[in-house]
Amino acid sequence: MQESRARIPGGRPGVVVVQLFEPGFYDSDITLVNWPSIDYFEAPVIDQPADVVARRLEDARQLSRSMLYWLQTEAPRPDGGTGLHGLRLRPDVMGTADGLAQAPYFRESRRIRALTTVTENDISMTIRGDAGARLFLDSVGIGMYRIDLHPSTGGDNYIDVPSCPFQIPLGALIPQRMRNLIAANKNIGTTHITNGCYRLHPVEWNIGEAAGALAATCIDDGVEPREIHSDPARLTRFQAALERQGVELSWPSGIAGY
Repeated sequence: MQESRARIPGGRPGVVVVQLFEPGFYDSDITLVNWPSIDYFEAPVIDQPADVVARRLEDARQLSRSMLYWLQTEAPRPDGGTGLHGLRLRPDVMGTADGLAQAPYFRESRRIRALTTVTENDISMTIRGDAGARLFLDSVGIGMYRIDLHPSTGGDNYIDVPSCPFQIPLGALIPQRMRNLIAANKNIGTTHITNGCYRLHPVEWNIGEAAGALAATCIDDGVEPREIHSDPARLTRFQAALERQGVELSWPSGIAGY
């Protein structure tokens, strides 16, 4: 597997290109594109009528098509020319009629008001420095990614903030008020800023694993999620069960303050 970062006009990081197949497996190179330039943020699609959602998702598809057209016709080439004329959509690979993704990707969702809310002060490299990210005694996993936001509330198309290797606190999965509800992905107790790194797929997968294990433990023991969180003995047993399943709860010693 090979990975590299392209750059869009202005010098900002763009798409990550990952080689998953041996050369010749397909009759052409295949690239999945995830650029701030194709982020649709003109209007919300959450809590909207179905017809409004359908129109806005079509607008988002049109934005992706417009970006592809620019790449095909106007994007600067290393040889001094313009337009990457060989680019085309691949319905046969994507399994869709138009070659775009089968479903929209939502960078951010509504979040619970959690027992623990992870803030920038907990994980920012600028703030924490050599001390590393805040240590959570109720950790149910780990993650690492820079805080990237696009767009910002100030209108910047892309913001990138360094962060420390971090932990996922169990308290971020449990609401303050609702009972028997467990957050299982990017709806945990983060802020708009810290969602920028906790939303990454490997972190989401870890969150989902922890949420599933928590639900199973609650059923087996006849308790509610917050009872496991608030009882040190139950919490320790739950964390030990996660570790037996191969879930890492902390980073190795010597990494960013650990």
